[in-house]
Amino acid sequence: MTKRQDLAFCTHGSAPGGWRTRMCAMINGWHPRRSRTLWAVGLITSLLLVGCGNEGPAPATPPPAAHAGHGAAPGGKEAAPPVAVPGGTNTMTISPERLQEIGVRFEIAEQRPLTRTIRTVGRVEIDERKLANVNIKIEGWIDRLYVSATGDRVKQGQILFTLYSPDLVATQQEYLLALQSVRDLGTSEFPEVAQGARSLLEVTRRRLALWDITEDHIEDLERTGAVLKTLPIHAPISGTVIERKAVAGMYVKPGEPLYTIADLTSIWILGDIYEYELPLIKVGQTADVTLSYDPKTHFEARVDFIYPTLDPQTRTAKVRFTLANPEERLKPDMYANVELNIPLGMRLAVPKDAVLETGERKIIFIHHGGGKLEWRNVATGVRGAEWVEITEGIEPGDHVVTSANFLIDSESQLKAAVGGMAGMKH
Repeated sequence: MTKRQDLAFCTHGSAPGGWRTRMCAMINGWHPRRSRTLWAVGLITSLLLVGCGNEGPAPATPPPAAHAGHGAAPGGKEAAPPVAVPGGTNTMTISPERLQEIGVRFEIAEQRPLTRTIRTVGRVEIDERKLANVNIKIEGWIDRLYVSATGDRVKQGQILFTLYSPDLVATQQEYLLALQSVRDLGTSEFPEVAQGARSLLEVTRRRLALWDITEDHIEDLERTGAVLKTLPIHAPISGTVIERKAVAGMYVKPGEPLYTIADLTSIWILGDIYEYELPLIKVGQTADVTLSYDPKTHFEARVDFIYPTLDPQTRTAKVRFTLANPEERLKPDMYANVELNIPLGMRLAVPKDAVLETGERKIIFIHHGGGKLEWRNVATGVRGAEWVEITEGIEPGDHVVTSANFLIDSESQLKAAVGGMAGMKH
């Protein structure tokens, strides 16, 4: 408001020393850097003053004589400013017309089911329980490579490569000799000789088993007597080759990793949950998973594990979700949006906009009908998406103001100020 507008506003229809003049003095002290509350008070002041100038004719019975300049209006009509009708220290009355003008709406406080929504961004990880590393327990050379590319899909039992090992060939020959000795000396009249032949066969057979030679290979060796020059190495699980180091003709040692195979039909998603949200997270809860580039496709995940440590920098803890991925649409290291809707049970709740937070306290306005309003201090509990639990201060069935409560609070303060000025004496 400019100085010219201030002067026109304050001199129009107002006698010196009148209540309008005092209000103008308050407005002229306004500064652009004041808080939003002062701005709202000034706005409502203008509304009240305009409303005072448009009031109907004065009652037929002449009011008591007033000090000159207080509420005087053109034409000799008295236009007294509206004041709050007190019903107590925390009550006020605003006309229904004014409540409608400022857009006041009401909601009945009642018990209703609350749901807390927690959203986070998770990263797709390989299920560590479905990860296998392929290596050998005997040194040798890779003779023939059957799976030669990273990303190839393999089935459990499928041959990955064949291995030539001189030690393996020698042990097979030793096994055949021990088998022949058992056949020749197993019925010897000397128990020590028969027992020695059987012990040699058992030791050799155990050595082959420790090298992961399967029973069917040993049975073929016993039946045919033909020594295998190369040993086939099989895939331990079905899945996708995510790492390959094996190369044809490569010399390998025991324990050297040659393949890493992962079953991607079931994957993990690791999400960060803030510490104040952790008490709401339980193992077994379901979550909705979507991708940023495909929001219409939804996947259902389940909370599998809550990690016991907290990141001191972000104040979050890792939560692990398991997710079926039969078509392998989710790839390791992808990002996904995770949303948990946690039911909180039946709670006495009001819309979150009904609570006016002043910093030191939380206030709710109750409508008792006929424009009579009461403000109450309340205590809040858990919060949902649109509703907040009230643990103290209201009862079920109360009519709670859900919109324009900030304007009501400002108007109540303004009316108190106007009422105080109306009783001031010169």
